Amino acid sequence: MPGGICTHDINAPWQGTQWNRIEHRLFAFITQNWRGKPLLTHQVIVQLIASTTTQTGLTVQCRLDHNLYQKGTKVSDDQIASLNITTANFHGEWNYTIAPRNPLP
Repeated sequence: MPGGICTHDINAPWQGTQWNRIEHRLFAFITQNWRGKPLLTHQVIVQLIASTTTQTGLTVQCRLDHNLYQKGTKVSDDQIASLNITTANFHGEWNYTIAPRNPLP
């Protein structure tokens, strides 16, 4: 990637994505779509990802996150405990969904 970070929401952390069968199938089509094309800018990459489709009807949405994030942010155990995390049945330590916090009563 030219000078940036590419993220995607697949309901799995980056450390566990190698176990996500859906993601593997998705990226097979993305890489076929951009095969032989120079990935020179973020715009080109986003457009190639977003134009990925399959014969069975898969469509992909993609956008570049322009936000700036502070490095080295420490998260306390209390902050982690307050997250609304649902683990997956398969390797829940790697595959999970983080939803918005439940509203206070």
